[in-house]
Amino acid sequence: MRPAALAFLALAMSTDAFAAALGKGAGSARPKFVEALRTGLLFGTIEGITPVIGWGLGLAAARMISQWDHWIAFILLLGLGARMVCAGLRRDSDTQTDSTRQSLGMLMLTALATSIDALVIGISLAFVDVNIALAALAIGITTAIMVTMGMMLGHVLGSVIGQRAEIIGGVLLMALGGAILYEHLYAPIPLQALL
Repeated sequence: MRPAALAFLALAMSTDAFAAALGKGAGSARPKFVEALRTGLLFGTIEGITPVIGWGLGLAAARMISQWDHWIAFILLLGLGARMVCAGLRRDSDTQTDSTRQSLGMLMLTALATSIDALVIGISLAFVDVNIALAALAIGITTAIMVTMGMMLGHVLGSVIGQRAEIIGGVLLMALGGAILYEHLYAPIPLQALL
């Protein structure tokens, strides 16, 4: 996977976590940097682990589903992207709650909820020639940075771009699913060559 494609993938994977962090930041009066960094590291760690889990699941199932892998990736990414877009369109900025001191358990649940896309991407990466450790590290670091920034900027920008970030992330995931399906059905050039 080329560095530009890896950076694009990592950025796309961090958009829903960034949107969640903007919402959390918007719900608090002024988050402290230490709290934002702790939240960023938690989200980044979980977001970095889940693609490896998905990659392992994809490799285990590769023999059984190799004829349908492109359809599975397309449906998963399309559904996940549509869910992100719908969530971004539904979310009202006035429903945010004060999150200045959230429990570790609630933060972990939120991080797991936003890392479902990374799990799906991990499954998709099992069918592409990619260094999963490097991809997972890039996704984890990018998410940690984006969540930390989102928490700090949330009280200023959360209501303005929080929903749009999640919508953009959903559209990117749907486009990725469409590209995978197109490559398997119509494109003579393998997707790996583009990545």
